[in-house]
Amino acid sequence: MRFGPVPLSEAEGAILAHSVALPEGRLRKGCILGPEEVAQLRSLGRAEVIAARLDPDDLHEDAAALAIAQSLVPEPSRAGLTLSPVGTGRVNVHSAVTGLAEVLADRVIALNAVDPMITLATVPPWQRMAAREMVATVKIIAYGVPRATVEAACAAGHRALRMQPVALSRAALIQTVTDRDDGEKGHRAIQGRLEALNMAMLPKCVVPHREADLAAALTAVSGADLILILTASATSDPQDVAPQAVRRAGGSVERFGMPVDPGNLLFLGRLNGIPVIGLPGCARSPALNGADWVMERVICGVPVTSADIAAMGVGGLLKEIPQRGRLREAK
Repeated sequence: MRFGPVPLSEAEGAILAHSVALPEGRLRKGCILGPEEVAQLRSLGRAEVIAARLDPDDLHEDAAALAIAQSLVPEPSRAGLTLSPVGTGRVNVHSAVTGLAEVLADRVIALNAVDPMITLATVPPWQRMAAREMVATVKIIAYGVPRATVEAACAAGHRALRMQPVALSRAALIQTVTDRDDGEKGHRAIQGRLEALNMAMLPKCVVPHREADLAAALTAVSGADLILILTASATSDPQDVAPQAVRRAGGSVERFGMPVDPGNLLFLGRLNGIPVIGLPGCARSPALNGADWVMERVICGVPVTSADIAAMGVGGLLKEIPQRGRLREAK
């Protein structure tokens, strides 16, 4: 692509680089100059214009952006995504479903390394998205880029984006309480999280903070494909009340603790084939905590292994929740 001053006698077919004010209206940057536009420029007393001219092996910004977006998401309906109409070298990618954005970061990085004029910006991997929210945007910075460069970017970013829609439908929340706690605060906080993922919650279940009572409640769960446990006292050991109750009910505990703060005191297990998440006390606050990351993945059918949780420490220092019993740093 050639960029710079162009005599008006040679400007037809060129791309206007900067908007030009006219007595009535304006010529907008990015427009392709035809005879009428050239005449309007000449009427202003201009002899030349700043413009871009594509070489035979170049693609216009719109064609380049569309080609890259279609390579990122070659089957939008199967990927749970939609592509916006192309314009000004940009295509936006939106979620068509409620769920998590699966972003293959290595492919996004490889695409952005091809040419600085070709850019792809995305939400973080596993970001929770509602339908119609923007997941990514492809933007071509220059008015045109070499066809070979576009082909390389398409290959680097092929199928880098898709949505993981909500896979579960009903959750049971069991809370243990002491004294006169009715469990309402925790119920509301968890219900809000589930509603954001279009998931229903069974009626409130509150039991005394004792292993036997919790195990009995777990055994009695019916009609749920996810079990959540929120205890009155923080679960501070793999042998504490809640993990032991899961085992007593016939289940297993696969991971205790996570390197995300707030959210350290989470555990993950299974009972009769149903995932069980032991929530940290900070889940009573609507603020983001580590349990959100695990719960959202489980709800959307994304496998969560002990290694996956261990890897959450990078970026796992979240905003402090003032209501916590013990803050990171004493005032």
